[in-house]
Amino acid sequence: MNQNNISRLLSADSNPLIAAPVLDTVRILVVGDVMLDRYWFGDVSRISPEAPVPVVRIERREERLGGAANVARNAAALGAHCGLLGVVGADEAGAQVEHLLRGSGIHSYLKRDDAISTIIKLRVIGRQQQLLRIDFEDAPTDTVLRDKLTQFNALLPEYDVIILSDYNKGSLVNVAEMIKAGRAAGKIVMVDPKGDDFSPYAGATILTPNKSELRRIVGSWNSEDKLTEKAQGLRQQLGLDALLLTRSEEGMSLYSEREVLHMHADAREVFDVSGAGDTVIATMAAMLGAGMPMADALVAANRAGGIVVGKLGTATVTREELFGK
Repeated sequence: MNQNNISRLLSADSNPLIAAPVLDTVRILVVGDVMLDRYWFGDVSRISPEAPVPVVRIERREERLGGAANVARNAAALGAHCGLLGVVGADEAGAQVEHLLRGSGIHSYLKRDDAISTIIKLRVIGRQQQLLRIDFEDAPTDTVLRDKLTQFNALLPEYDVIILSDYNKGSLVNVAEMIKAGRAAGKIVMVDPKGDDFSPYAGATILTPNKSELRRIVGSWNSEDKLTEKAQGLRQQLGLDALLLTRSEEGMSLYSEREVLHMHADAREVFDVSGAGDTVIATMAAMLGAGMPMADALVAANRAGGIVVGKLGTATVTREELFGK
């Protein structure tokens, strides 16, 4: 491993994003686990006589794109041309995902699997606090996954950047083949990983784990130097161009062959961190697709993450919020 990595601390002031890049020509294909996020908002005024739990009287319901679909929604919100390849059930929830994709201007390549139900995450919110989450999920069937891989290969020439959004729900069992095909076609391939084995992600351009995901793979660290050693070791082992570590309140670190870039978290009131990783990878992908240098793309992604955690639930950042124009 190269022991001469240059470590730099970046800030939004030291790397100002003077001009917003042209994003409407950037073409991003998101592939992965597609979900429907449902929110039930209500009032909590008493405890149930049946059990020591709050009673929530539902007053409002909301549905949003979740999982890989939220990544696509974030990319589209920035102005990029975005397509989504994934699997949903042949059910009402799957139809609602299609409807939300159309409303967000995202090109749908969804496969409908008669044998499964669409993945749903139902969150019950009382007094602006999440009280309960209920998950409904099934893994896609082998036949649908084979069709999906075939379509992925057919779509590659149409897109500049590929985002593989893995929530470990079964839609990316062919992720190694997708990475190999994407890199062979000269595409930027970014992966949001999950699970206890990162070897299927070998050869990707950038991997974007959070701290707990990285710790599961490389073990714990007790210093910044040890973290750098482990992160760089994993990057080399997997043959990545870079590894982007999202560190919650500690900001982000980008490890590449030439240098290590650190960014403090953009100081904002944290309201909800759900979906923040989706915003980060979508923003990074859009900036790199527009030709922005990696250091500036990191600044933009960090800024977007700081904005989105101030919103409730899976949310997006607009071009105007990010660049102020």
